[in-house]
Amino acid sequence: MVASDSTQLKKHELVRQHLKAKINQGLAPHEKLPTERDLAEQLNVNRLTIRHALGELEREGVIYRVQGSGTFVSASQISKSFEFTSFSEDMRMRDMVPGSLSAELSVEAAGMKVGYALNLSPTTPVVHVRRVRTADEVPICVEDVCIPHALVPGLENGINGNSLYEDLAERFAITVERADQTIQATVLNESDAAELLVPPFSPAFHVQRTAFDSRGRAVEYAESLYRGDRYSYTVSITRPAHLRET
Repeated sequence: MVASDSTQLKKHELVRQHLKAKINQGLAPHEKLPTERDLAEQLNVNRLTIRHALGELEREGVIYRVQGSGTFVSASQISKSFEFTSFSEDMRMRDMVPGSLSAELSVEAAGMKVGYALNLSPTTPVVHVRRVRTADEVPICVEDVCIPHALVPGLENGINGNSLYEDLAERFAITVERADQTIQATVLNESDAAELLVPPFSPAFHVQRTAFDSRGRAVEYAESLYRGDRYSYTVSITRPAHLRET
């Protein structure tokens, strides 16, 4: 039962604090919470109160829900600002060690979508790099990158080190300077979820990026799936001058 409080907090707030304390006391990331019915019985409150408390915890990022599967404990998030950094640079800036669980490299035809993004014929060969990227050995994203093969002959044999951008600069004198990027909310299918060690249909960010070098050439097309429970984006925004108060 949830203990009473001298400040006369509403029941759902007491439940929220109780559940948050239990989570902070040792529930592991992605551990499943009891059902709303079980929590209501354990804490001697109605299910509407439990639902209200869980909704607030979800908005805080403490838990996440997967339809048909249940409610789970969120892991701590990595917040990224809108600066053009590689995954490895991003993790190092947060004092985390970047890595990869797996890397698959191949040479294949660009196809319509990649060819359009890189201004290539669909039949032009590109090097396709697929990696599961990690931070402190925890899977964070599934990354698919395509680069014109003519710019990086031999890359299909392997990346030197963990950072693709560092390898492009050192081996092929390619320095990426800017990118056009689109971010969408999505859910993970079963195979991507398995690679990221989360339940199927967990929330994720789908990031599409076309990167350009100092000569203005489109040198990389990438699609990445970031775990929604471990990643977030931070944006600094300013009101237009004509709408500011004088």
